[in-house]
Amino acid sequence: MKKLFEIGLRQQALFIPQAAEILPQKELSAETAALVAYAIKLGYTFEENLLHLLNATSAAIHADILDALENVTGVKKNWTPLVKGWNIPTQETALDHFFTWFASLLKSKNGTTLECGHVIPAETFPLQRYNGCPFCGTLFESGEIEVMGQGTKLKTLVLWQEADFRAFMQDLLTSKTALDGTQVDSLKTLLKFFPIPDVKIEIKETLMTLIDHFVGINEAEKVQGYFKNPNDILRYLWFKKTGFLQVIAPKTLMKQAAKANVSFHRGQHNPQAALNAKQAELKLKYSRKEGLMVANWLNGLPLSAEQICEQMHPKREMWIRFIRALRLAEYAKRKDMGKLQAVLDLLYHKAYPVWEGSVQHYRLKADATQTLNLLKQRPGLFARSLFANMLWFGAEDTLAAFSTVLDQVPARLLFTLNMYADTYFDRNQQRIVKPLGGKAKRIGAHPLLQIYNDEALDAMKKGVAALCITAMKKRFSGQNNPHKSIFIDSQLFQIPVAIGDRSETVQDVSGALQGTRFLVEGDKIRLFMQWGVGFKGHFDMDLSAQIVYDNHIEYCSYSNLSPVGCQHSGDVQYVTHKSGAAEYIEIDLPVLAKAGAKYVSFTCNAYSGGGITSATVLGWMNTNQPMHISKKTGVAYDPSCVQHQVRVTQLLSRGLVFGVLDLESWEIIWLEMPFGGQTAMTLDANGISAYLKKLKAKLTIGELLKVKAEAQNLILMDNSIDADEVYDMAWARNSAAVTKLLID
Repeated sequence: MKKLFEIGLRQQALFIPQAAEILPQKELSAETAALVAYAIKLGYTFEENLLHLLNATSAAIHADILDALENVTGVKKNWTPLVKGWNIPTQETALDHFFTWFASLLKSKNGTTLECGHVIPAETFPLQRYNGCPFCGTLFESGEIEVMGQGTKLKTLVLWQEADFRAFMQDLLTSKTALDGTQVDSLKTLLKFFPIPDVKIEIKETLMTLIDHFVGINEAEKVQGYFKNPNDILRYLWFKKTGFLQVIAPKTLMKQAAKANVSFHRGQHNPQAALNAKQAELKLKYSRKEGLMVANWLNGLPLSAEQICEQMHPKREMWIRFIRALRLAEYAKRKDMGKLQAVLDLLYHKAYPVWEGSVQHYRLKADATQTLNLLKQRPGLFARSLFANMLWFGAEDTLAAFSTVLDQVPARLLFTLNMYADTYFDRNQQRIVKPLGGKAKRIGAHPLLQIYNDEALDAMKKGVAALCITAMKKRFSGQNNPHKSIFIDSQLFQIPVAIGDRSETVQDVSGALQGTRFLVEGDKIRLFMQWGVGFKGHFDMDLSAQIVYDNHIEYCSYSNLSPVGCQHSGDVQYVTHKSGAAEYIEIDLPVLAKAGAKYVSFTCNAYSGGGITSATVLGWMNTNQPMHISKKTGVAYDPSCVQHQVRVTQLLSRGLVFGVLDLESWEIIWLEMPFGGQTAMTLDANGISAYLKKLKAKLTIGELLKVKAEAQNLILMDNSIDADEVYDMAWARNSAAVTKLLID
């Protein structure tokens, strides 16, 4: 039940179960008043009808709500940094580190010996300013949050009951785009509490979550109807093995594991051991029960044996491994497994046609007619290869062929084409791409762009835009809408539609899509990172900021604690309390703007071997009032000031950019951009610029609603009171429901 409270909080709602004990109350009880007061300190308040219902519920419900609020905000974790009162620099120098190293090596008695064994000579580090060892970064102390409730903007919680959760679960299942990490986590929980509605699931990743639920409760036979092709089965098997909802090739996972264990320190540099460990981890081993389950799935697919083999072909090597591990050849000998036997025979002898091979054959022969006819058989793949085929065969013929299957192309692909046409058909523009399992990287323009002049490329951009917008207007106008007016909140023009660039982190406090802009309220913002819960020992995670100027770049990190306009709380390398440790960076916007800084990128890096650990919490605080920093412990976290916060659950990369501060507009752009490297110094500033351009090109919710309004002849209203249809921030909070606008 507590998990339902936490899921509700993600949607700024509070769940009150209908079966809860209701006590007759007229006046606000002392218990309810205490809960409200504490919630305000955490940054929450309650709408009136929710408050009345809370006042009538039992103390047990109040206790569960309190636990959920504390768990989401993380107030029970250790938020202690290395330095006390870290907003005042400690003035430590490289000589302090050298003298300490020398004194520790000689076991000098002329100094202070710390718990970690290092000897700190007199006149070096000011030990009274540290919560641990300033030389090795071992944290000795654990402090509590001193001040809460400094935030000036409270999150108003609304009432949710079972019907709201059922509707939310249906929105998640029917989402027209892939769910992000937060939504997947929510869906997994809701499936345990509520019956599954009879709805059409269009996104494969969502389907995997549902299938895993049925398998987990020993009802694998119920998922047969969900499998449309063998790749659905492969995706599920690989999801169970790796935890990734997309099929990332084994060689990619092993390559990433080896790279993640490349370290500056020789003792930590052991990529071969990491490679061997990953190979052992990916070794396939299944019981006979699991083998029979998969055999039945394959045998029951609604495709012919030739069609199944053709779709297996792109992942043939992986399928061979799975066939052997699952003993499918043994099960194929059964009398009721005729289709499975035919599939294995055709697959091993390669006696099946390959559609993609035929496309490539005619494409290399420059046979536009045959190539485009084949592509029309699979509209989704046609859409994904549209730009390249326009350059290969020319825009006129390609767009003419594509227009004949336009009605069969998912809306999310149409909008993606419209968003990225400008960037793709620009010969001087670099693009940002993120391969499956890899980090974001910049690539150059397509070589064939050089054979076209500017007029031809401009015509390609306009042709794609006209085709896609016309198609969407046609779909909107085909809807029966009795309404006459519409209200669109101005903030929705700053929020992108959830198409591509999905977030893999979990957002427990506030939900946002990549590219969302947050306005800075005051003169300072405070970055924070908390990690190491449940761990004890060497665990070096680094919070850093890359500060970009016109002609140079600076960093605020463990190696430079006090650059202009920034202050770091110190580098924690060893966690001694199982409640974790924290690092902070305070950024002074007026000082940076005066110095000529353009933007600041917020980064987290795993300095220790491996990728960024799960349960690492990242975010920033923002309020128009000065934020407290403890002189006693250095704790500077206040949940009421948190503007955005994410929790890492699974990430292959060693680095993550989780926000960019634009000093011209005083806005913070939320993004999630993995990158390689052990420190922030490996971050490509030009790659950040390319990524921001990609996010800026994305369609916003407001722009999508304007297309709907124009197609359905709706009058735009200035206020929500007089409008028939109201689209505000409360509606947009459920991004899965927003995707209903993507009509297919």
